[in-house]
Order: sequence, then structure tokens, then C-alpha cells
Amino acid sequence: MQLDAIDVMAADGRRLAARLSVSHGSGSGTVFWHHGTLRDGTPPRPFVTAAHRLGLRWISVARPGHGRSSPRPGRSVAAVARDVAAVADHLGVDRFAVVGHSAGAAHALACAALLPGRVPVAVAIGAYAPRDVAGLDWYAHLDPAATLALRAAEQGREHKLAFEREHPDLRWLLPDVDVEALEQGWFIDEDTTGDARAVARTDDHVALVSPWGFDPADVGCPALLVHGEGDTFVPATHARALGATMPQAEKWVSPVDGHFSILRRCDAALEWVRRRL
Repeated sequence: MQLDAIDVMAADGRRLAARLSVSHGSGSGTVFWHHGTLRDGTPPRPFVTAAHRLGLRWISVARPGHGRSSPRPGRSVAAVARDVAAVADHLGVDRFAVVGHSAGAAHALACAALLPGRVPVAVAIGAYAPRDVAGLDWYAHLDPAATLALRAAEQGREHKLAFEREHPDLRWLLPDVDVEALEQGWFIDEDTTGDARAVARTDDHVALVSPWGFDPADVGCPALLVHGEGDTFVPATHARALGATMPQAEKWVSPVDGHFSILRRCDAALEWVRRRL
């Protein structure tokens, strides 16, 4: 896979580590990828393959503390919009779709809500709902280890950081369909390691369980929510609750997919995006 890796300086002096496709077909549009926790920003193979087939250019920026991006303690989900805008400005990209998976899905929606003149379409795959969304038992059906990790985040950053350092090998359970998906080698980036792993997961999780800094209902562009019924990392109840706050959004729920196998729907999701760019 051909890609460029560049560093962009944020207004506050932080390093933003961005990646972008070198060859992208006929130039049907640009898509910003928002990665899951502990990734370095490089999209998974199903996304990259679909973007290339459809002639879409992709760009990604590693969230603070991930990959080569500088940490930003106390960041909110909404804070990502300024970082993405800085990378887009640096590259001379005015308008771009956003697609995010897992923790990255909330950040994709933040860009759609907060950069309305620049984001014409958004896709959230395996998305969490806000912690305070009406009618949702946020921890119901969630993996036990995930519940421990996210409840620790609700106690604040220092408590969560101590928890991560005390439990570096905490593993979340996966259904067979996700195990099979991961065995395909879809993730081609470098996993965040060492103490940076504790910091990155801490800041992502604290942001997710804290006020996001925007309302998903403010996403005014066409939006698509994609989820797997077998997801144990982010139960499908989150997608339904999030969808209720975004009545304009289209919802795809796969009865056979989990948190990672749902990424095989990237081809159909990016086809949906291209029709709206």
C-alpha cells in the first residue's frame, strides 16, 4: 500500500501525525478516516481497498497520544475537529467526508457537527453513544473487561491512568466472527505500546464517558450509522440510542457482524459516501 506520512503542527505546538493515500484513482473525493483506540491512524485494509476501488483519496490523523501525535491530556471528543481542520488546511483540502470506527466514530461525528461547511457526509461504524443519551443503559451487554476500563475512566483521568498501568494486559473478549476478521490481517498500522498505550487509552476513554462537547443531533449532513448486532465492544443498543438522537441518519445493523468484522461493510459504506460527495 502506498501512503505518505507527514507531520503537521497544531496551533498550540502539538505534533499531528497524518497519513494519506498516494494513489487514489480518479479523484472522486476525499475521506478523513478516524481510527479506533491504540491505532496509529492507518486505515484497515477493507477501507483502503474500497477507497482505492472507488477513486477516493483518504487522509487520517492520529489522535493525541496515538502513533506519533503529541498527547493532549483532558481533551474532549469535540477537540478533534480543530486538529482535522489544521491537517486539511495544510493539505489544501476544503471539503471532505468523515468515516470513523469504534472510538473514532464519535470523533467523525464531532467533525460533521462542528465543521458543517466542510463535511458534506459522515459515517460512524461501531459507534458509542454519548454517556448521557436518553433511554440507554450504557453498560448493558458490554464486555466485562470493557466495563471495568470505562468505569475507571468515569473516576477521572488520574484514576484511569493508574488503572491502565496496573492492568496492562487486560483483554476484552471477542466473538468468533471478530477473531476470524482479525486473522485476516486487516489492521496494518502499528499498535501503540508501552506507557503511551496507557496514556492513549486513558484519554480516549475519559473523552468518551465525559461530555463530548457537541450534540450528535447537530450533525446536519447526510449520516450513516453502521453496527454489528454481535458487537461486544460497543453493543448495538448504542447505535439505536445514537440513531434516535439523529433521526436524519440512515442506519445499517448487520445481524451477523461484531465490532471488527463490521469493517467488511466499508465497501458498501464508501459507495454510499461517494454517491453523496
